[in-house]
Amino acid sequence: MSLLSTANQIALQTIVRKEIRRFTRIWVQTLLPPAITMTLYFVIFGNLVGRNIGSMGGYSYMQFIVPGLIMMSVITNSYANVVSSFFGAKFQRSIEELLVSPVPPSIILIGFVLGGVARGLAVGLIVTLLSLFFSDLSLHHTFVMIYSVFMTAVLFSLGGFINAVYAKTFDDVSIVPTFILTPLTYLGGVFYSMTLLSPFWQGVSYLNPIVYMVNAFRYGVLGHSDVSIVASLSFITVLVVILYVVALRLLQQGTGMRE
Repeated sequence: MSLLSTANQIALQTIVRKEIRRFTRIWVQTLLPPAITMTLYFVIFGNLVGRNIGSMGGYSYMQFIVPGLIMMSVITNSYANVVSSFFGAKFQRSIEELLVSPVPPSIILIGFVLGGVARGLAVGLIVTLLSLFFSDLSLHHTFVMIYSVFMTAVLFSLGGFINAVYAKTFDDVSIVPTFILTPLTYLGGVFYSMTLLSPFWQGVSYLNPIVYMVNAFRYGVLGHSDVSIVASLSFITVLVVILYVVALRLLQQGTGMRE
């Protein structure tokens, strides 16, 4: 059966619709908290701390951190949506119904990923609208901005899927966000320019994938980046392809689901 067949299109639409309804139905838990958290970041770091810092990268500190905070909200929410949704399907054993159905594994994977992308972009849009109350945003390069934020949401949705595949308990779901994702995000250039670091720590920071995502999005918004835009977009694209292949392979093998 072709991936573009009517049956597969209906299956994909159904999965995506289910995923979107899942997080919109409980918007008080999924959309409101990140909005409140980011507003606190704007007030505390942007206004209070930013007054003492002054400018950074040729922009006010508030303008500088806004793109990073938007990207941070997209990263955490796209990841959280897929890891919680797919693990919940595993825990309830409802995923077995999909696995034995004629729906191709790629359609199942894309459906969950698009659900994560939808939540990540929804929260990113909310944070962007809130940021307009604190800072004036410009648009330097539309394609770079849209491509970087969309592919980043896809990337971390795939990461959340892989985490959910291997997770055996609810504690396993929180390990990666707590001990890996959060430190990488805070050290990813959201709150500071890479030029402030010593050459050694600059070199270490270049090993952090989130650095490339934050700087690519910041370039799309402000026209400022501490790393090469071509390198950033290429790096994000390669990671998406790698994680997609890995996630699809795990789903095809039934890893963590048929044990």
